[in-house]
Amino acid sequence: MATLQISFYSKSLKREVTFNALMPVDQPEGVGLPVWSGQPLRALYLLHGFSGSHNDWMNFSRIRELADRYQVAVFMPAGENHFYLDDENREVYFGEYIGKELVDFTRKLFPLSEARGDTWIGGLSMGGYGAIRNGLKYAEQFGRIIALSSALIPYSIANIAPDHNDGIGSYKYYTSVFGDLSRLLGSDKDPEKLVLDVKAKGLVLPKLYMACGTEDFLLDVNRRFHGFLEGEKAGHRYEEGPGEHTWQFWDEHIEAALKWAVADSN
Repeated sequence: MATLQISFYSKSLKREVTFNALMPVDQPEGVGLPVWSGQPLRALYLLHGFSGSHNDWMNFSRIRELADRYQVAVFMPAGENHFYLDDENREVYFGEYIGKELVDFTRKLFPLSEARGDTWIGGLSMGGYGAIRNGLKYAEQFGRIIALSSALIPYSIANIAPDHNDGIGSYKYYTSVFGDLSRLLGSDKDPEKLVLDVKAKGLVLPKLYMACGTEDFLLDVNRRFHGFLEGEKAGHRYEEGPGEHTWQFWDEHIEAALKWAVADSN
């Protein structure tokens, strides 16, 4: 497994950014893992959670081993507590960076398939929301979305009062990230609206894998979005099981999600 840390100038963010990359191109024969065939690789853009960094997946999960096993290139950018959203006021576009610029840049550097079905986005918690939002916002780009314990908080922060503080963020914080909270639902930061937009454009929805632990504090919003997707006949896969908002759950389910994605794309 080739591991790299790469910095480049992002036009979307107007500064230098850093991301980690895993490239399963150097596996020797005889160790029981697949050897790269030389064909273009599938790619997964994997997002971290709130208060995390681009190092989290490398530090706390088996993603390096799984990338080798399933022959998937993995790219792990930083989201910096911005929920992978565009900030139009500051002209800093995290969504555009994740959904387009990073994909274009990595395709220039590495032997990646450019097929939509081979281009995936995933994440946990804040990154699960970012994967859903940007996977749908850039649905022509991504064929699969992996969303673990997703922070689908537009459901819970829309129209909150100015004195709101839930221990994670305040009204000021959420407004700085999501904009006018009285207009959040129905905007392009609302996953339900994005699903409807993709369908209205006549595009095929990206295939979606969702998982959430039954002891996770985000279970209610994941169930709500799952119910909406069922009503829209989205054809997604949703799993619940014992678990809290922890790496033990995410490490288990990123493997299940990769197994699903690879099997579904063969």
